[in-house]
Amino acid sequence: MAENENTMNAPVSAAPKDDEISILEVCGILWGKKFFLLFCLILGAVVGVLAAYWIRPQYTSDALLQIDVSGSASAKALGDMGALLESSSPADAEIELIKSRMVLNDVVEQEKLCYSATPIGKMNRLLHREGRMDLDSLYIPEFARTEEWKAVVLSPDSFAVLDPEEKQVLRGEVRKLLVAPYAGDTLAIRVSLLRAEAGEEFALAQSSPLNVARALATGLEIAEKGKKTGILTMNFSHRYPDRAAAILNAVANAYFRQNVEMRSAEAEKTLAFLEEQLPAVKAKLDTSEKVLADYRFQVGSVDMTGETHALLEKETNLQKQLLELGAERQRLVRLFTEEHPNVQTIVAQQQRIQNELNRLKKNAEKMPKTQQEILRLQADLSVNNTVYLDMLNKIQQFRVVRAGAIGNVRIVDYAQVETKPSKPKKTMIVLGSVAGGFVLGVLIIFFLRALSPRGVRSSVELERETGEVVLAKIPRTFSRVLTNRRRSGEGNPILVLEDPDDPASENIRSLLTAVEFGMLSKTNNVIMVTGIDKGIGKSFISLNFAAAMANAGKKVLLIDADMRRGKLIRKRRKGLVEVLLGKESLDSMVTLYDNVENLYVLSTGILNVTASELLRGQAFANLVAEAREKYDVVLIDTPPVALATDAELMANLASLVLFVIKYNTHSMEEIQEMLKRLKRYLNGQIALVMNSCMRERGYGYGYYGGYGGGYSRYEKY
Repeated sequence: MAENENTMNAPVSAAPKDDEISILEVCGILWGKKFFLLFCLILGAVVGVLAAYWIRPQYTSDALLQIDVSGSASAKALGDMGALLESSSPADAEIELIKSRMVLNDVVEQEKLCYSATPIGKMNRLLHREGRMDLDSLYIPEFARTEEWKAVVLSPDSFAVLDPEEKQVLRGEVRKLLVAPYAGDTLAIRVSLLRAEAGEEFALAQSSPLNVARALATGLEIAEKGKKTGILTMNFSHRYPDRAAAILNAVANAYFRQNVEMRSAEAEKTLAFLEEQLPAVKAKLDTSEKVLADYRFQVGSVDMTGETHALLEKETNLQKQLLELGAERQRLVRLFTEEHPNVQTIVAQQQRIQNELNRLKKNAEKMPKTQQEILRLQADLSVNNTVYLDMLNKIQQFRVVRAGAIGNVRIVDYAQVETKPSKPKKTMIVLGSVAGGFVLGVLIIFFLRALSPRGVRSSVELERETGEVVLAKIPRTFSRVLTNRRRSGEGNPILVLEDPDDPASENIRSLLTAVEFGMLSKTNNVIMVTGIDKGIGKSFISLNFAAAMANAGKKVLLIDADMRRGKLIRKRRKGLVEVLLGKESLDSMVTLYDNVENLYVLSTGILNVTASELLRGQAFANLVAEAREKYDVVLIDTPPVALATDAELMANLASLVLFVIKYNTHSMEEIQEMLKRLKRYLNGQIALVMNSCMRERGYGYGYYGGYGGGYSRYEKY
């Protein structure tokens, strides 16, 4: 018989919509699939362990650089002309320079990164027992570089190279350049280091410097420590710790060298520019001297007043200040934008001095024309002389800078060889894989659940749509008493007697109370229990409902009228069929059920004719009439309505039909259709019983909903 799936009591204040799902329901669903979830967890753990050991260990080395973001000492020493040498960049720009091909191409060539020999053995990789082969040189003909080449270890100091067709091309020893002809071209290889057992294989590959430089740039992790500190940390990971440190140090050295060369080249270019401009400045100075001398010779001796000398000296100083401010502005513009406050301050000072010069020129216009001209010519001579002397000074300074040029980069810490791998994080991988297995299992459960049809869950909706009362909502249970009884093969267990504290037992007794005080006719004591389909717990409810009535002192006859699949009695024996055929009497076929006082049962019997033919005759009605006289209550367990017409044929004999609906299984249309079929033959009342319900958020199992905490041992479905 029967499913040990049960339910709860009827009246509820508010019901959730059918598309809502509570956390308790989710937990119930997952608990129902606990073995599948356990399988997913174990599978995830196995995959995680395999992945953690399959990933090759990676060792991460780090180096520390300092960038002088304020400019070099030589640039500062040049004072106003420092803008011509100043080239410091923000840290972000320096990071991009480190990752540039200008720097990394040298590293690729120096560290022989275009050549690789990767271990092939899967088991060695899983057990972290892979060997190592380092290459100093490798040349594979260009037409065959995309194919698979192998190196096979012959001994600790020798190896052989196999072509893509597994043919040996050459063999030789470590640290020797080996060359062999191949397909009209040449194969060359030089192994610098070999640590592997005989028979181990390595995949040989020659990559383009461009692709290797790009991969190296991607693998470099560079970041500034703090904000505008100029301290850069560089990290690089490799499966060999010594190679990680060597490659990172090569990057640091290459960047440092490029930085020094760039600044030395800048000083060289600036010096060449100044030396190129020097003759023109000297010629301009000579011209101004000659023009002044010629004019003096032309006009003769001119008496220069003290005021004129003061005006000349002041104009000369202002012109010099303008030159200095122009150089300072040029330096600041290379560091900041034109809108920067420092630049704007310089602009304001230039404007102020220019205004002063304009004022002096207006004052000079009041002098005699001869003095005005001499004043102008002497000012030009003074300015040109100042420019010429400054340029000579800067040329000398840049010669000093060129001779001892240094960069604005300092290598603070070189990379060291690490002893512990930084990757993979085995614990995190395993935990992540276990979590992933759980999530995958949950997704599969709910995906399959979404594909399956959804049934009615709300008793309020059920009453509203059908117009019938829901007498009880019986929770699904996995009572240990029932489980142990069934495993022992002792027959169908009676929950209300063997586990009376179970919530399902409580709700079945509530169902009994509702039937006794409101539904059962005083003149007709026949109750029929039916449902839509098999597997809904109909027989479970029939047996336990009958046992509850018997336990209350009523003499009950339970008739197993499901002559096709009756399960109230495990072994088929004579019963209902024989009585209907007139072969046996009712009293002779009725037996006490499992020694339960007041509970009698009439089994299905041995069916050898069509069940509907037996039910259509008067014999079944006579049997029920006889039973009504001898028992306080007659309970008939019928076949499902959707599978046979038997229930419809028996419905007119009952004063009450308990129509069992399994929670979240039947659609509203299906329920309404089955009720419509049943009501065509019904003479009495009909009431609904929802079975195998789960406890939903906000309401409990009838008035037993307050038992919340005691439900932890029951599945929430």
